[in-house]
Amino acid sequence: MQPQFGYFTLAPDLTTNFMTAGKKLGYIQVRVDIMVANNLMLPTLEMHTPLIRDALVEILGQQPEDKIKSLAGREDIRKECLEHINALLLAETGKTVITDLLFTKYLYQ
Repeated sequence: MQPQFGYFTLAPDLTTNFMTAGKKLGYIQVRVDIMVANNLMLPTLEMHTPLIRDALVEILGQQPEDKIKSLAGREDIRKECLEHINALLLAETGKTVITDLLFTKYLYQ
C-alpha cells in the first residue's frame, strides 16, 4: 500500500509579537498546517508539537514589520519555518518529516 499524505494542524493558532519601526508592538496570528508525505508520521508531529510551536513563535517574533506585511516576505517566512522545523525534527527523529508547511490563517496588526 502506498503511503498517503497527511495534514497536521497546530492548535491553537500561534499569536506573538513582532518588531515594528515605531514604539508600539505589532502582533501576528497564524494557523499552521503541516503536510507529511506519509500519514504514519502524524503521531511524530503530535509528540513534537511543543518544539514546533516554540520554533515558530521564535521565528515569527524576529521578523521585521515590512517582511510580515508583504506577500514575498510572508513566503520567505513560510520557507524559513519549514526549513527550521525540518532541521529540528531531523535532529530529533533522524528523518525529514515535513513535506510542506502552510499558513492557513495569517493576520497581523
